[in-house]
Amino acid sequence: MAAAAGLALVGIAGTAVAEPSVDAAGRIDRQVVQRALDEMARTGAQGVQLRVNDGRREITARSGTARIDSPRPVPTDGRFRIGSITKTFVSTVVLQLVGEGKVELDAPVGRYLPGLLPDGDRITVRQVLQHTSGLFNYTSALPLDPDGLLEIRYKTWTPAELVALATARPLDFEPGTKWSYSNTNYVVAGMLVERVTGKPYEVAVGQRVLRPLGLRSTSVPGTRADIPGPHAHGYIRAGGQVVDITEMNPSVAYAAGEMISTTADLDRFADALLDGRLLRPAQQAELTATLPFTGGYGLGITSEQLPCGVTIWGHSGGIPGYASLMMSTPDTKTRLTMSVTSAPDPGAIAGYEELMNEVFC
Repeated sequence: MAAAAGLALVGIAGTAVAEPSVDAAGRIDRQVVQRALDEMARTGAQGVQLRVNDGRREITARSGTARIDSPRPVPTDGRFRIGSITKTFVSTVVLQLVGEGKVELDAPVGRYLPGLLPDGDRITVRQVLQHTSGLFNYTSALPLDPDGLLEIRYKTWTPAELVALATARPLDFEPGTKWSYSNTNYVVAGMLVERVTGKPYEVAVGQRVLRPLGLRSTSVPGTRADIPGPHAHGYIRAGGQVVDITEMNPSVAYAAGEMISTTADLDRFADALLDGRLLRPAQQAELTATLPFTGGYGLGITSEQLPCGVTIWGHSGGIPGYASLMMSTPDTKTRLTMSVTSAPDPGAIAGYEELMNEVFC
């Protein structure tokens, strides 16, 4: 997958339970989609839920179970941790502030957050959003192996603490010269939103994106450990046992990956964002502007060219127990949103390639 997952996942095997998709007949073969999801559930996922929309019809499908100790299927309207897809929401807000003249993309971060970064006078807002800042990835300094994760799963982290983990290390490279995915960038972006708006970043996301689009099942949990509403459980293997990791304090991810959503809400968000309904034209162009060395990564969104030649835009996400995907053709005519529980990167398990080819190619 083109976008790196925000936080590591540890997979366990799941049991496939086929669930027919509900939709009028269309060009996408629902049986192929279902077969791909069943293969995911058979080879690496506890459960998977999917929504595909081509603007005229909608397909929902699922496979696997919501829990390892129950045959109950994954809810197709279930909430899940979206990991790094959070970054796309945060980048959208920053670009809105740029359009309002409150932030300059090529201004140094130190203008807005003086003293936060030792190199804040050399790192620009654009470089933070595009992962070309050179900032060390703070999650690489955390004990995210399964046993270490259990030690910190309920710990509350402040954004300043997360940034300090990164700034204790030198820059990985000179700002603007290379690309490297770093969650630190979006912790900084969230703090920037708070400084410029004078509100917690989750308030800005709510006022500027969630409420205007009616994304009522999407939330920014802060330190809340549980997932509200219907949801599948996520698991890891630790100490030789399967451990339910559904509950965790997501402050460790902050603006880099803490949000919770549904496939329906992510579908609506992707449609509005790529359709130009959230940003002004100049910022819409910046959103998908890439550099030769960024691997197709724009500003909080990434492109991927499929083997059939079709290019899609969106983001993936990962946080312990959950992997997610939000992708769309540039014209938003075909969109896919998905949550996979207790599996590695969905792109690394059987069925993924078949699914993407059927939906987009």
